[in-house]
Parts: sequence; structure tokens; C-alpha cells
Amino acid sequence: MTWRAGLLLAAGAATLPVWPAPFLGVAVLTAAVLLLVAVDRLLAASPHALTVTRTGDRTVRLGGTATVTLHLTNPTDAAVHAQVRDAWVPSAGARPELSPGRVLTVAPGATATLPVRLTPTRRGDRPAVALTVRSLGPMRLGFRQRAERPATPPWTLRVLPRFDSRKHLPEKLARLRIIDGVQVTRGRGHGTEFDTLREYAVGDDVRSIDWRASARRADVLVRTWRPERDRRLVCVLDTGRTSAVRLGDEPRLDTAIDAALLLTALAARAGDRVDLLAVDTAVRARVTGSGRPALLPRLVEAMAPLQPALVETDFELIAAEVLRRERQRSLVVLFTALDAGALREGLLPVLPRLAARHRVVLAATHDPVLTGLTTATPTGPDDPYTAAAAWRALAERDRVRAALSRHGVTVVDVAADRLAPTVADTYLRLKSLGQL
Repeated sequence: MTWRAGLLLAAGAATLPVWPAPFLGVAVLTAAVLLLVAVDRLLAASPHALTVTRTGDRTVRLGGTATVTLHLTNPTDAAVHAQVRDAWVPSAGARPELSPGRVLTVAPGATATLPVRLTPTRRGDRPAVALTVRSLGPMRLGFRQRAERPATPPWTLRVLPRFDSRKHLPEKLARLRIIDGVQVTRGRGHGTEFDTLREYAVGDDVRSIDWRASARRADVLVRTWRPERDRRLVCVLDTGRTSAVRLGDEPRLDTAIDAALLLTALAARAGDRVDLLAVDTAVRARVTGSGRPALLPRLVEAMAPLQPALVETDFELIAAEVLRRERQRSLVVLFTALDAGALREGLLPVLPRLAARHRVVLAATHDPVLTGLTTATPTGPDDPYTAAAAWRALAERDRVRAALSRHGVTVVDVAADRLAPTVADTYLRLKSLGQL
């Protein structure tokens, strides 16, 4: 029964006081309205007769807007008057152009379109969860309804990471080209590859003189070198409980994903191979560096559905996966939190095996809440104890950082908005020194 039938019933009830038998009038009025509703419902077209399809965007970057259109085709000989509600998960940010209460008329043999604009607020897969089609009778008193949960046809919008750090890519690529030029013109650095021979210039390192070639040419020739290429880089994302901590407006995992994308784009342009692992108690994503032209899109697709898991990360599994998969010496960048309890019990016991074969960089972000507690002005009796606990946590973090450094681990510990460029700078510095 629609709101029109309720309004009709209320209007009839207002006239009951003038009836000779009010109680009998209530029964007659109710029966009459229910009869009209039943007749109107029988005259309503079947909502199952409508053919429903969807078209539109399958992917969108977080912060962008996508459009998914619902198509309702009426193959019958009668017009269908319907109310349609296309429901999505709240984080999809659905805004239908047709409000749920409005009536849509689909003529015989025609197709009606209902665009839905989606502005997601979370990364990952955002599905359509329910579709309700309510076919109204000619008098709009009764209806027949088709409710499908999950929605048919199904549709899932994949929300890709923002990749805001791409704004740093031109500057990092310029530095990469400078590193290449410095290595070529200034001689040899540790771990670099031979490039060409050229004539000696004032300021060149005399250790780079090729005496045999100089004797053949009757001129002083020096060897030029370039940074090593085809090095291996492994980005490891910790998707355990510490990755769920919110830093500003997003979880720590999203900050790590953004930094990993910038590092991957830079390393791919430098000619290095990049692999990805996302691990907590199991491997959640794995991407190898084969097919470099499509590497970045593959990484984006693999990282888009990742969500933090409220479990302790198995660092033994991370070490085993890296050692099993990477036989050649690689740069392993572990995106995690500088959490004293998790790293002391989980990472430090397995770190010697990992650091013995690979160069390890641990990339972490500050917790602004923890830092703020140490500088806040006390306003209550418990505030000094809170500040003392914060100072203790920071001191434990410093001790863990020192323990990691003793194993040869490079620790990057910066604010969330500086993680991506700082990790890229660390990669460029190691590359310029030939330490990858």
C-alpha cells in the first residue's frame, strides 16, 4: 500500500464523525480502501518483466568520480510506472540522478537509463548491494516489488590508490639523470658498471686511466662508469594491525602504498626490476617485475583491494618469502611501523638472515598523536602520566632504530606526508653510491 492509499484512508476517517454508525463506517472504509489497493496491485505491471543491465566505469582513483548507468528495458506491451532504488555500500558515495521516491515511466519497448555518480571515500572494491524495483498500479495505490540482494546484475567499482606522490616524480627523475651524468663524467663509484672510454680531462680520477688503451691510442684515456642497471628492488607492505593506524585522514597502509608507487615508478625508469609482496599472516598480494611497461598498472591493481588485518604480522613469513624468491642480492624496502613490540619480537630475530643476503631499508611514519602528547600542555591530573608514557614509547622506538642500524638496516622514519619523497631519495642515494 502506497502513501496515496494511506492518505485516502485518512481523508475517509475524517468524515466518520458525521456517519450514523462510526464503527461500521470504519470497517466499510477500510474494506473499500483495501479493495482498491488489491485491484490496483493486480493491474500493476510485473517488475520482473523489466530487463536490467548496467554499463559504466569499472575503476576510479580515490578522490575521483565514476558513473555507472542502470538500464531498464520494458519488452511488454504496457507501460511500467516504477520507483527504483539502486543501493551501493556507503563508502561508494553513490548519488543517483533520480531520487528513490520519484516515479519513472518506461514506455512499451523503450529503455530508461538511471545514471549513478560515485565518489568513493575508501580504496578497494565498492559493490552495488541491492536493487529494488517497485511497479505501481494505475491509481498509485498498490504496487508489486522486485527486491534483489545482492544487486542483479552485479557490479563492482574498484577504487585505485590516489598516487598523490606522482607530483614528486619529475624532480626525482631529474635527479636520476644527474646521477647518471655524474657517474659518467667523474669516474668510478663502488659497484658501478663500465660504460665507455674517453680522453682524460683535468679533475678526472687517475685511478680511472686505462693504461693499455692509452698506449694503443698514444693518448691518455679514462674509463667512464654508470650506475648499475637491472638491479632488483622488493617492496614489502606490512598489512598487519599496525597498518590500520590512521595518520591524518588515511590509514598507514595507504601512505605506504603511495610511497611504494612512487618508488616503483622511479626504479622502473632507472632500469631496475621491482617486485611486490603484501604480507600479514599470509601473502595478500604478489607481483613480479616481469613485463616492465605494464608493471605500474599491475601494482596499482594488486594494491587497490588491500585492507589492514587486525593481526600480528608474521615477519618470519616475510623473511622466508623474500629469501626464497630473491636469489640475487636485492634492495628490500619494508613498509611497516616502527613499533617496538612488533619489531623486537618479530623482525629482529629474523633480520640477520635477511640482511646477510639483501640490502634492507625500513620505511616508517611518525604517529602525530604520540608526538603531540609529549609537547601538550598539561590540563588535568593524568596528563603528566600520559606524557611520560609517550616519552617512553618514543625512547623504545629510538632503541629499536639503533638495533636495526646495527644490522646494517637503513631506517626512514618521517612524517606521513614526507614518506614517499624520502624513500625515493634514499633509493637514489644508494644507487649513486652503488650500494643496491
